[in-house]
Amino acid sequence: MPRILGVNIPEDKRIEISLTYIYGVGRSLSGKILDKLKIDKDLRARELKNEDVNKIKLEIEKNHVVEGELRTQVMTNIKRLKEIGCYRGTRHIKGLPVRGQQTRTNNRTVRGNRRITMGSGKVKVEKT
Repeated sequence: MPRILGVNIPEDKRIEISLTYIYGVGRSLSGKILDKLKIDKDLRARELKNEDVNKIKLEIEKNHVVEGELRTQVMTNIKRLKEIGCYRGTRHIKGLPVRGQQTRTNNRTVRGNRRITMGSGKVKVEKT
């Protein structure tokens, strides 16, 4: 199993898909990397030679921010938004959607799956 930047790459998948297991590398970026290095996208990860794996490793390390470094960048950006108290920062603090999604409906997972209906808060009265 090839290991790139501390991530085990699945052997049975095409290399274009396997590279997406690295945090910060998506389909388009993996395609660009493989085009630049002139590696066939349809090869399986187990079919790669050690030279190809090293080329991919060097390319990603030199030219792209991935894995731990990218995670710390994202966390510091969110922390900065929280500290300056902007709208996006307050949404992060409250745990609500940040990018303008509606919240009146369609965000039960964020709000804790509350199902508030018209009759849910009524006190039952016994009839005599």
